[in-house]
Amino acid sequence: MKKLFLLAIAVIGFTVSSNAQDIKLGVKGGVNFANVTGSDIDFDSRTGFHIGGVLQISVLETFAIQPEVLYSAQGAELGDIDFDIDYLNVPILAKLKFAKFLSVEAGPQLGFVVNEGDNVQDIESFDFSGAVGAGVEFGSFFGQLRYNFGLTDINSDEDGKNSNFQISVGYYIF
Repeated sequence: MKKLFLLAIAVIGFTVSSNAQDIKLGVKGGVNFANVTGSDIDFDSRTGFHIGGVLQISVLETFAIQPEVLYSAQGAELGDIDFDIDYLNVPILAKLKFAKFLSVEAGPQLGFVVNEGDNVQDIESFDFSGAVGAGVEFGSFFGQLRYNFGLTDINSDEDGKNSNFQISVGYYIF
């Protein structure tokens, strides 16, 4: 896992040094509406949060690569029982920019379990997801809407994938 993380940093570093016209570093946070889908059990969504850092690397005026590192409170609820699963998510998104302030984004997301609640058992420590979304930028401020859809099961014994709708606001430090 450490090798994968170091490889990702090396690739991002190479991209920054060789192709970038503009680099923005920022922070973001927001609300999650998470659930587990594909299971025989009908879960209710869990409202949580996410917070982390964003790096936007503009390759062209209308195209950027946007890696992020986010702490994300996900999981689901079943009646009065909370199934809390918190992840360190690393989305790596391709971002198309329109009209200088609108954008759409899509790409893979790697998730690593950092905390699981008392009611959670046999959770896989790694989650692979896809992400699609849209955003707006006004100067140093930005907002994003994103849907993350799980591609791998979160439990080794049952069907069930993460599903997470996010609303974010953020600020580019530079």
